[in-house]
Amino acid sequence: MARQKTYHHGDLRQALLQAGLAMLEEVGLEAMSLRKIAARVGVSHAAPEHHFPTLKHLLNAMACEGFGLFAATMRAEMAHAEPAAAPQMRAASKGYLAFATGHPHLFRLMFNANLLDWSDPALEEAGSLGLAVLREICWPVAIRLGLDTEEGRASVEQLVWSQIHGHAHLAIDHKLPLIDAPAGLPPVLVSSPGLDLAAILLPD
Repeated sequence: MARQKTYHHGDLRQALLQAGLAMLEEVGLEAMSLRKIAARVGVSHAAPEHHFPTLKHLLNAMACEGFGLFAATMRAEMAHAEPAAAPQMRAASKGYLAFATGHPHLFRLMFNANLLDWSDPALEEAGSLGLAVLREICWPVAIRLGLDTEEGRASVEQLVWSQIHGHAHLAIDHKLPLIDAPAGLPPVLVSSPGLDLAAILLPD
């Protein structure tokens, strides 16, 4: 009875999801379990089963949340940048790196092929949000390079994604040299900026 009285959430699914996201960044994926998340929320270990029968179901939901925030972070940067193609690519890259460094464990989870169920339509839909940004910033490159075909656009997207995604992983793994950070920014956010693809692919 005491445990039931400590639970005041109106939406158990959302409470478990938020607890899982917080625990992921605090202790990492290896230390997570449904039992621990239920305990954090203040419900019995069996309570999550209706919403998340297994940990993988919860991880899928967490990845969906992550992809939504991921796309929103990139678009927020793009909204503050000049509308031209090169500034938009740089802004999206900045948002990509900001999300990865701000949510490193979630970022790794979102792109893990083994821990998630990619046959889940909800996850596929969530993942398409980031893909839409990639396609948007790469289309002007494909046009400029005379590659405005399905195959050409895919090649450009692979090139740009590889550079941005690789840079993000190097940053969160602290493999890049750091420079002094402006006040209020963690040093990893201003690690070596790497290759400026926008300047190469979209020269003035």
